[in-house]
Amino acid sequence: MTQLQPGDIAPDFTLHDQDGTAVSLQEFRGRPVILYFYPAAMTPGCTTQACDFRDSLSSLTAAGYTVLGVSRDSSEKLRAFRERDGLTFPLLSDPDHAVHDAYGAWGEKTNYGKTVEGVLRSTFVIDADGRIAQALYNVKATGHVARLRKLLGIDG
Repeated sequence: MTQLQPGDIAPDFTLHDQDGTAVSLQEFRGRPVILYFYPAAMTPGCTTQACDFRDSLSSLTAAGYTVLGVSRDSSEKLRAFRERDGLTFPLLSDPDHAVHDAYGAWGEKTNYGKTVEGVLRSTFVIDADGRIAQALYNVKATGHVARLRKLLGIDG
């Protein structure tokens, strides 16, 4: 697994969102993007993380950032997740984990003492020119958004 580093060109992609609409990273060129990968919609940790992004969205948007969440879930499950928790940013479906692979957000991890292959909870800040500004791997669901805001110098 190759991990991305600051300065690398962010791998482009087109994925379907919770409504089945195609979303391409290229659409956001010219403005910074926060792209985060999470294991599964509607699980406790992923819900905590998504709701933290939701609750911080106004300050992130005010600072110019677009937030995109990516998981292997189907568009239907993502739509249910978005509706259930009032999420107001796009959730993207990557069922074959090709985009996870491109970002190094898929690989071996330890889960309950066993080594398994799966999603590595990761967040990438992509600058307006399409380059990786921050690559944060194996982040914790709880407190991650606050840490990210601090790293980016964003209040509230």
